[in-house]
Amino acid sequence: RNRCQRLGLSGNARNCFSAGNPDSYRNSFGKGLRCLLDVPHTSGQELNRNAHHSSGRFFSQSSQPLGEKIPSFLISSVGQPPRRFPACNIQINGSFHTSTSLQAAPVPLFWIIVKPAQKLFAIILGRSIRNWWKALPPNKRELFKESARKNKWKILLGVSSLGVVFVMFYFTHLEETPITGRARLLVFGKEHFRELSQMEYDMWMEQFKNQMLPETDARYQVVERVVGHLSESNKDIPQVSALKWVIHVVDEPGVNAFVLPNGQVFVFTGLLEAVSDIHQLSFILGHEIAHAVLEHAAEKASLVHFLDFLSLIFLTMIWAICPRDSLAVVGQWIQSKLQEFMFDRPYSRTLEAEADKVGLQFAAKACVDVRASSVFWQQMELAEAIQGQPKLPEWLSTHPSHENRAEHLERLIPEALKIRESCNCPSLSGPDPRLIFRLNMQHLLESSKGQKPPNSTKQDPSKPKLDFPHA
Repeated sequence: RNRCQRLGLSGNARNCFSAGNPDSYRNSFGKGLRCLLDVPHTSGQELNRNAHHSSGRFFSQSSQPLGEKIPSFLISSVGQPPRRFPACNIQINGSFHTSTSLQAAPVPLFWIIVKPAQKLFAIILGRSIRNWWKALPPNKRELFKESARKNKWKILLGVSSLGVVFVMFYFTHLEETPITGRARLLVFGKEHFRELSQMEYDMWMEQFKNQMLPETDARYQVVERVVGHLSESNKDIPQVSALKWVIHVVDEPGVNAFVLPNGQVFVFTGLLEAVSDIHQLSFILGHEIAHAVLEHAAEKASLVHFLDFLSLIFLTMIWAICPRDSLAVVGQWIQSKLQEFMFDRPYSRTLEAEADKVGLQFAAKACVDVRASSVFWQQMELAEAIQGQPKLPEWLSTHPSHENRAEHLERLIPEALKIRESCNCPSLSGPDPRLIFRLNMQHLLESSKGQKPPNSTKQDPSKPKLDFPHA
């Protein structure tokens, strides 16, 4: 315990809620609010397509064969994390400071209303400049060109000054991320953003009001115990102890879970069917808690709105330069896609990787078998292969690929095991779940080869490539 108290994990490690983005809302205001809070939530929409294909035994040992079909949640107090697990006081806090009230942007709700108006204004301004230029007589056009050539240094100075203003704004709104100490842009006040997340919470509750499991349901109690144990084990972290974690289990087949910035935890029953054991669930929920603790929602919204404001200049130029509206529309679409694939999606993947790292630390301090974390993503990759889903390039996604995610966790597991050992956790018994998964895969591959018809040269496209008893 003394070693736990002395151990410090602050640093500048740089690794968008996990899981995919939740479904869009049913009205324009809801869409605007979702856009503002659009962050990585884990196990989400990108995993929804894997529902029912990674089901396993929730309370099975890590060595449970993947192919064995076992009914889920026939549980009682078995699901409660062992009470002998010590709450480790590892300080994984980096230096952290908040923006002053003068730095904070106006209430985020204001930006929901203003954002469409900004783009419309840029389009109208650019189109007006183009029409004004077309209406000028040829001699006046030449006079303007000549004047621009004579004053090119003044124009360059004005443009440079505008660039300096943006750079100064960026660097004066940098903060350190809690725990990791990574520098990030944060223009929204945390208090205002949590008020906005309360509005989002109300909309989620309205959407799922008929699907909420009661507190007496065994699945609800499992999630409650896991979240309670994670928060208790990490209560030495101010950002964890400052939030009140409220559990909501939604009877929905999608493989999804997310945590709002105000500590509201939403878990879909599809995720509970997808995990193989309590250790995998603990890691996934630790990942989601990490998103809330690291304030990824506010960070992602800050970056998106900063980039959107910069893009207004390019949007005005596109509509001013393009000779026709149709070309301007194409140019605007290209500009938005470049921003999405060059900035938005890579940044979301960075936040996901950071939440994986911190979530794994949270799980390690709770004495979870952190080796099961990479196995979960290998199972998700296997589920996609069984379904025959196309493997899209990672750059098209807001999340790392399942394969890269598993590899990233493999590199983090040795450090997490040291944290676990420093917290006086019970020794890990039984075989390594990663080894069990590899042996099961090898066995299933060999079985599938043995079942291949001797005279068949082509695979029946209507059947899966591998004959798995149950996934």
